[in-house]
Amino acid sequence: MFEPQTYALLMLAAFFVMLMIGVPVATTLATVGFVFGYLGFGDSLFNLLPARVYGIVAGYQWMSIPLFVFMGVMLEKSRLADDLLDVMGHIAGGLRGGMGVGIILFGVLMGATTGIVGATVITLGLLSLPTLIRRGYDKSLACGMICASGTLGQIIPPSLILILLSDIMQLSVGTLFAAAVGPGMLLAAVYIIYLLVRGMMNPDLMPPIPLAERNLVSRRELWVRFCKVVVPPILLVVAVLGSIVGGVAAPTEAASMGAVVSVLITVLSGRFRFAVLKQVALETSKITAVMMFILMMAQVFALSFRGLHGEDLITHMFDLLPGGVNSDIWFMMGIIFILGFFIEWIEISYIAVPLFLPVLLAQGVDPVWLAMLITVNLQSSFLTPPFGWALFYLKGVAPPEISIKDIYKGVVPFLCMQGVALVLVFFYPQIALWLPKVIGW
Repeated sequence: MFEPQTYALLMLAAFFVMLMIGVPVATTLATVGFVFGYLGFGDSLFNLLPARVYGIVAGYQWMSIPLFVFMGVMLEKSRLADDLLDVMGHIAGGLRGGMGVGIILFGVLMGATTGIVGATVITLGLLSLPTLIRRGYDKSLACGMICASGTLGQIIPPSLILILLSDIMQLSVGTLFAAAVGPGMLLAAVYIIYLLVRGMMNPDLMPPIPLAERNLVSRRELWVRFCKVVVPPILLVVAVLGSIVGGVAAPTEAASMGAVVSVLITVLSGRFRFAVLKQVALETSKITAVMMFILMMAQVFALSFRGLHGEDLITHMFDLLPGGVNSDIWFMMGIIFILGFFIEWIEISYIAVPLFLPVLLAQGVDPVWLAMLITVNLQSSFLTPPFGWALFYLKGVAPPEISIKDIYKGVVPFLCMQGVALVLVFFYPQIALWLPKVIGW
């Protein structure tokens, strides 16, 4: 019979071993939670489990997840992205690196409307990557900007990461949505500045669209298409986020409004079909079911780990770190970054964050600021090989001449830029905190 904390250490070790051999995350969470919880305390530890699971499935706040997912998938199926990309390309294409800037702006709009990384990366990979290569863009750079653009949907609200963190950290969804605006725009701005500077320094890497080709579309026609294609999703985002951040509607109510408006946009674009509605409903059900199952199994893991005094182990570990609270924060950021090489953001959110959060909050760390640091850091999990999902999405639709080496090489500068954004948010907390303070959250 081991000491409870010994079981907690063995529990963590078993968890990572099962992940490395390919066991699904939800199964891993449940298995190690039940096994080590039973070894440590018998069945008495799980008397609270039914209430914990019921609290998850009955939580009103979780209804916003399928509604936001529905909104995103519906806009994806409406092929709004195709039109958006075409308009963005013509507007920014005259600059060196202008098409790259258009791709980043496209990622901002798609992130604010759909928030689905796979949809953005696949759309850009299919529609823009062959064009970029044909126009003389560097292959690696083109791959990197596409992958990075897709990940913007993970921080620009309404983001599912923010909804999950609001539950984990017991914060208002509206507060996190407001706080994420600054870091999200900062990250997009860092990408754009990099592309413009790179375009000026190495014009051959990102040549502009020839003037004759841009003149094929008149300014009047481009303006009309801009109003028809870009303005509706912007208004949708303003309505949904504005109602949440302004306190007019709860996240679930705003998400339901967004879901309805996404259907109207699809109808007005002439692309609504009942077959599309069926596909959207099925895709929404699958995504929501996976997230909720992981969420429920995380309760088993958390209940066992806390019962085995695992949190005390984490506290003692932080006590050994020199440098005070800043060292503790960067240690947490390092753990999250390393985990991003192997597992997805949902699992990281429900494994690493609850372990470290009590220690940092006890030291007076602002939870909203900490949530933004975590969110910016989690962006990297989509770009870090070998299991970065954005890399897989792009490789699946890339032309034959694009190798996985090109994709890996292309994302490295953007990973560095995510690190720059993380450092800026760390040293200048007001990037994240100014908007919540302005609106009184």
